[in-house]
Amino acid sequence: MLYTIVILAILICVLLVLIVLIQNPKGGGLSSGFSGSNNIMGVQRTGDFLEKGTWVLAASLMVLALMINVVVDKGGADSQEGREIQDMINKPAAVPAPSNMTLPSAPAATPSDTTKK
Repeated sequence: MLYTIVILAILICVLLVLIVLIQNPKGGGLSSGFSGSNNIMGVQRTGDFLEKGTWVLAASLMVLALMINVVVDKGGADSQEGREIQDMINKPAAVPAPSNMTLPSAPAATPSDTTKK
């Protein structure tokens, strides 16, 4: 289910990019709002197919993003392994019992052992 939604989201992203690139620039940007009073009582522009398609694809992409968030398991793919690792981290370390035994010391080297032959 998750892979289907992700593939559908990628397909919608590609379509959205293509539709945006196909559209003619309307021109003006922010400066068109300050151009004068001829826009106040002008004819209302009707939305064309490409503009409506852009809005529909953008809205469907947002819905798919929310659906992906709902479908994904919160523990992740390796949730059991993650819990085991967290248990190992939280488990206190075993403290070895103190040993009262002393290690035997090495015998001292005698001068006869170090002489040249």
